[in-house]
Amino acid sequence: MAVHYKGLGFVNTRVMFQEAVKDNFAVPAYNFNNMEQLQAIVTACLDTQSPVILQVSKGARNYADQTLLQYMGQGAVEMMKQSARRRGLGEIPLVLHLDHGDSYELCVSCIESGFSSVMIDGSHLSYEENVAVTKKVVAHAHDFDVTVEGELGVLAGVEDEVSAEQHTYTKPEEVRDFVSQTGVDSLAIAIGTSHGAYKFKPGQHPEIRLDILREIEERIPGFPVVLHGSSSVPQDAVATINRCGGRLKDSVGIPEDQLRQAAQSAVCKINIDSDGRLVMTAKIREIFAEKPEEFDPRKYLGPARDALKVMYMRKNREVLASAGRAPGIMKALRGA
Repeated sequence: MAVHYKGLGFVNTRVMFQEAVKDNFAVPAYNFNNMEQLQAIVTACLDTQSPVILQVSKGARNYADQTLLQYMGQGAVEMMKQSARRRGLGEIPLVLHLDHGDSYELCVSCIESGFSSVMIDGSHLSYEENVAVTKKVVAHAHDFDVTVEGELGVLAGVEDEVSAEQHTYTKPEEVRDFVSQTGVDSLAIAIGTSHGAYKFKPGQHPEIRLDILREIEERIPGFPVVLHGSSSVPQDAVATINRCGGRLKDSVGIPEDQLRQAAQSAVCKINIDSDGRLVMTAKIREIFAEKPEEFDPRKYLGPARDALKVMYMRKNREVLASAGRAPGIMKALRGA
């Protein structure tokens, strides 16, 4: 049975992005696969009064089961509301978003199970095919007031089912036509970020092409832009994992100062997934190394959840400038 996202307590991204573009901050888009990750994201964003986009990939949806995921999403909203009332905090806007949807059928399925936003990633297709499938998703999604993210350009790297060896920068000359033809609500661009934990090697100097971003802004002024593959790959987490038995290759992520600059522009959504995986894995490995007799999941998943919360709170406050923005968005939503 189909369910609409409003019945679950979610909002779409339209007003959220309008506020982000107007006030120069980026909404955090954090991926989750299990309950502990979801708890960490929601509580971190509630504590910092930040809006948040809860992202689910195709792989995560298969892992959690789509029916269970629906209940997890509804539970996240109720957890946020009850915690806000109990602690005297304001409620925060939550979006449930499909990350890297690879087909029209998957997007429709997510819309029918309560997602308030979907991404259709046709970046691997020809330009004409990308336009066609994105336009088709938009037409269906907008009938249910669900917002749609499209993508131009290809990010290198591997994350879940998304894989590409070569990076293809977004062509600024294509963006106005793509947005006009498809009717998308936001556009993911490729300007130097990369999927996965293995983005760059030590000694390399990763750099976001802010010049391409500025040209895109000039061609579609005020239009919401999205950055994928924006994890910074915390080196302390990598070191802990390797010290405690892991074998992660050397890798460098996106410098946070560059993300700060991007968040001051039309970039209104920044995706972060690998950082969460690394921080969670580092804490679990540390506990196993220090307490090899431990077998109670609560004793290692609980601390991992706490470490995630600390990391998300810092991202909101120090990188994305999203902390404290929820009250303004909630006010705008009530007036929309």
